[in-house]
Amino acid sequence: MSWHGVCPPTDAINRFRGMSERNLTIAVVDLKPARAAVVEEGLRAAGIQRVVVIPDTADLLRRLSEVDPDVVVMDLESPSRDLLEQMFHVSRLVERPVAMFVDQSDASMMQAAVDAGISAYVVDGLKSERVKSVIDVAILRFNAFARLQRELKEAKDELAARKTIERAKHLIMKAKAIDEQEAYAMLRRKAMNEQRKIVDIAQAIVISHELLG
Repeated sequence: MSWHGVCPPTDAINRFRGMSERNLTIAVVDLKPARAAVVEEGLRAAGIQRVVVIPDTADLLRRLSEVDPDVVVMDLESPSRDLLEQMFHVSRLVERPVAMFVDQSDASMMQAAVDAGISAYVVDGLKSERVKSVIDVAILRFNAFARLQRELKEAKDELAARKTIERAKHLIMKAKAIDEQEAYAMLRRKAMNEQRKIVDIAQAIVISHELLG
């Protein structure tokens, strides 16, 4: 698992496929033991057995990496703006659904939570019976966002591939004094002979031209 970059969207979705509630690992970040106990009680009552409580925010990324949770729950009561900003930064890096509970917030903090990728941001406290439903929503939203990321990446990759192939075709047409159809046929034959993708052959041609040009 990577805690310092974006994990592949498909991997993010597949992590939860076929996983029962009993197999989920939930990390609970809470600075107050009594509040953490409420969260843990709600999770265990919902059938989640793997609950790890992290009682402070010191070296939080490393500790989350060691736990490798499926979902992170942050219960911050009435946090300072600095603490919220710190938690938002962590949420950008953990690459997991993050459910955050706070007693008070404002519009700017809510927007910051959205920008940070918080999957569920709940204002006005926490009750044990609400924990499981909020986590369910967090996972659904996280997976929906991961699917959008995957689809966007696929679309960008396809567009980039088309541009590369077009560029390579024009270089071949100019070098060989042939038309577009013949240039593409040359690319395709080369790819088939080397058992590579056409875009890889095209990329090699473009790079060679840039280096030699």
